[in-house]
Amino acid sequence: MGATPAARPTSTPRELTRVGDRVSFLYLERCVISREDNAITATDDGGVRHIPSATIGVLLLGPGTRVTHQAMSVLGESGAGVVWVGEQGVRYYAGGRALTRSAGLAEAQAIAWANLRHRLDVARQMYRLRFPDEDPSGLTRRELLGREGDRVKGTYRREAARTGVRWVRRTYDPGDFAAGDAPNQAVTAAAQCLYGIAHSVVVALGCSPALGFVHSGHERSFVMDVADLYKVEFGIPAAFDAAAEGPDDVAGRTRRALRERIRAAGLLDRTVSDIQGLLSAYRRSEPDTSALNGEADEVGLHTDRNGTVASGRNYGTEAIW
Repeated sequence: MGATPAARPTSTPRELTRVGDRVSFLYLERCVISREDNAITATDDGGVRHIPSATIGVLLLGPGTRVTHQAMSVLGESGAGVVWVGEQGVRYYAGGRALTRSAGLAEAQAIAWANLRHRLDVARQMYRLRFPDEDPSGLTRRELLGREGDRVKGTYRREAARTGVRWVRRTYDPGDFAAGDAPNQAVTAAAQCLYGIAHSVVVALGCSPALGFVHSGHERSFVMDVADLYKVEFGIPAAFDAAAEGPDDVAGRTRRALRERIRAAGLLDRTVSDIQGLLSAYRRSEPDTSALNGEADEVGLHTDRNGTVASGRNYGTEAIW
C-alpha cells in the first residue's frame, strides 16, 4: 500500500514548477478527480487522464465534477488555485499554498496598503499598466475611477464594432448568469477565468488576496485589482470573439479563446513580474526571488530597531540589540 497523504513529505518550492511556466488554467467537468502519487486523475466515461498537479496555475471545476480529499491535498501542496464554477458560472472558491516561503512581498503589500498615499500611488501604477498611453500622476481616486470607466466603456464599443456584436451595456446578475445576453455572459466568463488566474498568482507569491489598492472590503480585493490589469487587453476581446459566433456555449468558447491569448502572451509570467514591480518599492530590501527557487525556510523575530534576529532560541532578558 502506498503512503497516505499525511505520511508523504510536503513538496518544497524547489520541487515545484515556477508559476510563470505553468498551464494558465485547466477546465474539467462531469468527471471524478482523484490523486495518484503527485498527479491528479480525471476519470469519466472516456477513461482516466493523469495531470501533473504542479503544472497547473488554476483548476476550474465545472458542473458534474467530484473531487477527493487526496486530490485537494496535492493541489494545495502544489500551490494550484482551485475554482468551482457552477452551471450559471457565478460560484467561486479558490485556495492553494504559496510557492514561496518568504513573507517579503506580503510585507511589502501590507506596508504599501497601510499608508493612504502609498496606496494611491500603487493604484496609479496599476492604471499606468492598463493604459500606458496616459500619465495618471497627480490624479485623485475619483479621477482614476472616472477615466478607467470611460476607457472600459470605450473598449466595449470598439470590440462591438470590430466583431459586429450588438452591445447595449454591461449587465450582470450574480444570481442568474443566463439572464445576460451572449456578450454579457462572455464577459462574465472571461472575468471568472482572469480572477482564477490572478488568485493563483497572488497566492503563489505569498501576497494577501484581501489587501486591494483599487478594490476594497472584499476577501479578494487584490485579486480583482490584478485581474483588472488584463481585462481590456485579454478578457473583453476574447469575450466578444466568442459572442460573435453565437449564443450557444458562449462561456466555453470564451474560456478557450481566452486561454489561447493567455498562452501566446505568457500571461502567468507577466502577472508575476507586474505584482513584483508594483510592490518592489515597498520591500525592506532588494527583491529576492531565491525563495521561489526553493531556498530553505527562513523565520526571524522582530526587534525594536525594525530589524530581525534569528528564531529558534529563547533570548531571555540579556541585551541582544
